[in-house]
Amino acid sequence: MITIYKDKNDISDDMEYVELNDIFFNQKTILKLDNYAKEIIEKVDGSKLLSKYKIMSKFNEVALDIDCLSTGCKTILNVLYFPNKVFCMKECGDNAIELLYSLKNGNIYSDYAMIPFDMPAVRVANNSKYHIINDYEELKEWWENEM
Repeated sequence: MITIYKDKNDISDDMEYVELNDIFFNQKTILKLDNYAKEIIEKVDGSKLLSKYKIMSKFNEVALDIDCLSTGCKTILNVLYFPNKVFCMKECGDNAIELLYSLKNGNIYSDYAMIPFDMPAVRVANNSKYHIINDYEELKEWWENEM
């Protein structure tokens, strides 16, 4: 289950926080891509992974460098391959948010609410304590009011 942080002070000192998902993806995640990446790239961006560094665009079936993936797709892949780091989710669009929330583990940060309507249970961090939320309205309230 994904863990959500809304305050950077709640992120443990032994966990790295990554703000720039594009750069992190291009430097580290790209080296780890496998069949899981293939599925995510197709679900989020509608593109096909041709090789480790090439994708086929859904728009005109042209081969593009993998750095042309959306930042949302890169964020999901970062979280998937580096579950012990905390990644900023602010650049994720609606196409990525739902899949991001469905990951089995990983850590994300945003200081404002970004919630899919059909959300699974998530773990939230608040004042260095954690609890589980499995309801859209309850998660929205947590983000807005500090439960």
